[in-house]
Amino acid sequence: MVKKEIIGHLCDSAFTNIRRFVVTQYKENENIVYDQNAWVKAQNYQNVSTTELINLWKALNYQVVHIVENIPDEALQRTCDTTKTEPQIFSLEFIIKDYVDHLQHHLESI
Repeated sequence: MVKKEIIGHLCDSAFTNIRRFVVTQYKENENIVYDQNAWVKAQNYQNVSTTELINLWKALNYQVVHIVENIPDEALQRTCDTTKTEPQIFSLEFIIKDYVDHLQHHLESI
Protein backbone atom coordinates (compact mmCIF):
# COMPACT_ATOMS: atom_id res chain seq x y z
CA MET A 1 0.00 0.00 0.00
CA VAL A 2 1.22 3.49 -0.78
CA LYS A 3 0.94 6.35 1.71
CA LYS A 4 -2.39 7.71 0.42
CA GLU A 5 -3.89 4.24 0.51
CA ILE A 6 -2.69 3.80 4.10
CA ILE A 7 -4.35 7.08 5.14
CA GLY A 8 -7.46 6.00 3.20
CA HIS A 9 -7.38 2.65 4.96
CA LEU A 10 -7.19 4.47 8.30
CA CYS A 11 -10.25 6.51 7.29
CA ASP A 12 -12.08 3.29 6.43
CA SER A 13 -11.04 1.83 9.75
CA ALA A 14 -12.37 4.92 11.52
CA PHE A 15 -15.72 4.67 9.65
CA THR A 16 -16.05 1.00 10.56
CA ASN A 17 -15.00 1.46 14.16
CA ILE A 18 -17.25 4.47 14.72
CA ARG A 19 -20.12 2.16 13.81
CA ARG A 20 -18.80 -0.53 16.15
CA PHE A 21 -18.30 1.94 19.00
CA VAL A 22 -21.85 3.25 18.68
CA VAL A 23 -23.82 0.11 17.84
CA THR A 24 -22.12 -2.10 20.42
CA GLN A 25 -23.34 0.21 23.17
CA TYR A 26 -26.94 -0.86 22.51
CA LYS A 27 -26.80 -4.10 20.48
CA GLU A 28 -24.86 -7.22 21.50
CA ASN A 29 -22.80 -9.21 19.00
CA GLU A 30 -23.71 -7.21 15.91
CA ASN A 31 -21.62 -8.36 12.93
CA ILE A 32 -19.73 -5.28 11.71
CA VAL A 33 -16.96 -6.13 9.25
CA TYR A 34 -14.52 -4.24 7.07
CA ASP A 35 -13.38 -5.63 3.71
CA GLN A 36 -10.15 -3.65 3.42
CA ASN A 37 -9.19 -4.40 -0.18
CA ALA A 38 -12.67 -3.76 -1.58
CA TRP A 39 -13.06 -0.49 0.32
CA VAL A 40 -9.63 0.88 -0.64
CA LYS A 41 -10.17 -0.07 -4.30
CA ALA A 42 -13.71 1.35 -4.45
CA GLN A 43 -12.65 4.67 -2.97
CA ASN A 44 -9.60 5.15 -5.22
CA TYR A 45 -7.62 7.03 -2.59
CA GLN A 46 -4.74 7.61 -4.99
CA ASN A 47 -6.87 10.22 -6.76
CA VAL A 48 -7.97 12.13 -3.69
CA SER A 49 -5.98 15.22 -2.76
CA THR A 50 -3.59 14.64 0.12
CA THR A 51 -5.04 17.61 2.03
CA GLU A 52 -8.61 16.31 1.68
CA LEU A 53 -7.58 12.85 2.81
CA ILE A 54 -5.72 14.10 5.87
CA ASN A 55 -8.61 16.41 6.79
CA LEU A 56 -11.05 13.49 6.53
CA TRP A 57 -8.79 11.32 8.70
CA LYS A 58 -8.48 14.05 11.33
CA ALA A 59 -12.24 14.72 11.41
CA LEU A 60 -13.06 11.02 11.75
CA ASN A 61 -10.60 10.61 14.59
CA TYR A 62 -11.94 13.65 16.44
CA GLN A 63 -15.31 11.88 16.24
CA VAL A 64 -13.77 8.63 17.48
CA VAL A 65 -12.36 10.46 20.51
CA HIS A 66 -15.71 12.12 21.20
CA ILE A 67 -17.56 8.79 21.05
CA VAL A 68 -15.04 6.91 23.18
CA GLU A 69 -14.98 9.65 25.83
CA ASN A 70 -18.75 9.32 26.14
CA ILE A 71 -19.07 5.53 26.35
CA PRO A 72 -20.45 4.58 29.76
CA ASP A 73 -18.14 2.24 31.71
CA GLU A 74 -20.82 -0.43 31.84
CA ALA A 75 -20.92 -0.57 28.02
CA LEU A 76 -17.22 -1.43 27.67
CA GLN A 77 -17.89 -5.14 28.22
CA ARG A 78 -20.60 -5.36 25.56
CA THR A 79 -19.47 -7.35 22.56
CA CYS A 80 -19.27 -7.16 18.78
CA ASP A 81 -18.51 -9.70 16.04
CA THR A 82 -15.86 -8.23 13.73
CA THR A 83 -15.31 -11.08 11.28
CA LYS A 84 -16.49 -12.07 7.81
CA THR A 85 -16.47 -15.83 8.42
CA GLU A 86 -16.45 -17.65 11.76
CA PRO A 87 -17.82 -15.36 14.48
CA GLN A 88 -15.18 -13.76 16.67
CA ILE A 89 -16.63 -11.82 19.55
CA PHE A 90 -14.67 -9.00 21.16
CA SER A 91 -15.52 -6.58 23.96
CA LEU A 92 -15.93 -2.92 23.13
CA GLU A 93 -12.98 -2.21 25.43
CA PHE A 94 -10.79 -4.57 23.36
CA ILE A 95 -11.99 -3.10 20.06
CA ILE A 96 -11.11 0.43 21.22
CA LYS A 97 -7.61 -0.62 22.31
CA ASP A 98 -7.13 -2.57 19.08
CA TYR A 99 -8.19 0.48 17.05
CA VAL A 100 -5.51 2.62 18.71
CA ASP A 101 -2.83 -0.09 18.27
CA HIS A 102 -3.81 -0.49 14.59
CA LEU A 103 -3.68 3.26 14.04
CA GLN A 104 -0.23 3.56 15.65
CA HIS A 105 1.10 0.64 13.62
CA HIS A 106 0.11 2.25 10.31
CA LEU A 107 1.25 5.75 11.27
CA GLU A 108 4.69 4.38 12.14
CA SER A 109 4.86 2.77 8.69
CA ILE A 110 4.45 6.11 6.93
